[in-house]
Amino acid sequence: MVLLLVLLLLALLSPTGEAAKIIGGHEAKPHSSPYMAYLQIQTADKIFICGGFLVREDFALTAAHCQGSLCSSINVTLGAHNIMDRERTQQVIPVRRAIPHPRYNDKTLANDIMLLQLMRKANVTTAVSPISLPRDWDTVNPGMLCSVAGWGHLGVNMPRPDKLQEVELEVQRAEECSYRYPYYSTTTQICAGDPKESKSFFKGDSGGPLVCNGVAQGIVSFGKTDGTTPHVYTRISSFLSWIQTTMTEDKWQGSD
Repeated sequence: MVLLLVLLLLALLSPTGEAAKIIGGHEAKPHSSPYMAYLQIQTADKIFICGGFLVREDFALTAAHCQGSLCSSINVTLGAHNIMDRERTQQVIPVRRAIPHPRYNDKTLANDIMLLQLMRKANVTTAVSPISLPRDWDTVNPGMLCSVAGWGHLGVNMPRPDKLQEVELEVQRAEECSYRYPYYSTTTQICAGDPKESKSFFKGDSGGPLVCNGVAQGIVSFGKTDGTTPHVYTRISSFLSWIQTTMTEDKWQGSD
């Protein structure tokens, strides 16, 4: 049964298919989340999408399972609301280097976090700007209300929207996820989404931020294939040292 559950989770969020939409949410106010990024990943045989978010002018964060194959190319669109409309606010920047966490496990989705070094620095505007990351001592407690946004599917057998959607979710006790997901880690993951409510992310939202009080605390990672909650988010505060070190290492520099 454990093996079957893992296979179902990977079928939902596998890099070879579409990633994790917003269910039970609503259209976001245009450009109210200027850190949001729309990722288009091109592999040898298909294109799929993920979410992401700008954390520095030349770096974005997303989920490691959004990397695709080794020969993938990734384009990051910033400043978008209607992703199908070439809005003047949009900036499309190729990824220079995708840097998944060195201990990312594609079987259990542990350490599901990836930095994207952009080919050039984003131009910071009212529609494009980085979001703050948590501090070491920040905590995300059960009962906190956070939000998730993305361009993912609106439900099972439903299409993706053109316009950015968002939904408010409640952080849950770790026990709510640990008995649903055998590899859940209280140290490196956050459990969010009231199981009594039909509110969650879905296919296409993987890699987007879980935002609590204006701070990116989590990254959309995985959940049940039918969209029921709670779902699992990578806990960003557990990876601050890796993020900061990676973004400052000389070998990753080179953005214009």
